[in-house]
Amino acid sequence: MSSTIYLIPSVLDEMAINTIPLYIIDAVKNCRVIFAENERTARRFLKSICKEIVIDDFEWFTIHKAEEEQKNSFRQKIKENKNIAIISEAGCPGIADPGQILIEVAQQMNVIVKPLVGPSSILLALMASGMNGQQFEFVGYLPIDNGERIKTIKELETTSQKKRSTIIFIETPYRNNQLIESLLRTCKPTTKICIAAELTGSNEFVKTKTISEWKNDITDFHKKPVIFLLSCF
Repeated sequence: MSSTIYLIPSVLDEMAINTIPLYIIDAVKNCRVIFAENERTARRFLKSICKEIVIDDFEWFTIHKAEEEQKNSFRQKIKENKNIAIISEAGCPGIADPGQILIEVAQQMNVIVKPLVGPSSILLALMASGMNGQQFEFVGYLPIDNGERIKTIKELETTSQKKRSTIIFIETPYRNNQLIESLLRTCKPTTKICIAAELTGSNEFVKTKTISEWKNDITDFHKKPVIFLLSCF
């Protein structure tokens, strides 16, 4: 029997357990090894979806920056023919997530990789934004340096207009308001920005407005999980 790698989606909001399909429980129970971005969060998540799961029955590995070390551990467990679960901090493994480096190894070793359905904040935000879902690009974090950030925002506007595409990006939650200020100062008045905050949570917020409209109706997004989308056509 060869190893199978299960990509286990986790909740975006701790209370939104209903966003996790029931078949995820069976997939977890079929594994013997777990690689998690945050072991504490992953343990709490698994207990929340199924109290019958015995957390300490699994071999636990934390996905961290020592890439070669964790790749070697991952390869070894595959060679032992053990089924492995990869769990992100929130959302889907491999999407804006360090688990991607392990999935790459699995593909190189020609083992089965099973992506499982669950919430993706990037896709949920795009779905609700009303922006172009046929042509879009996720660019991750924008530069922290103010000058570089302004330059990047202008480049994103140009790209969006030229390709008629939606640009999706994120920020560390405690810097959300600073990013919004940069967008309001830098973007053209007609550029559309969607702010999608606390997706799947009880305070979920998704609004798409032009820069001119946002200037008259901005909200505090400090320390909230937010996805930003930009459209300039």
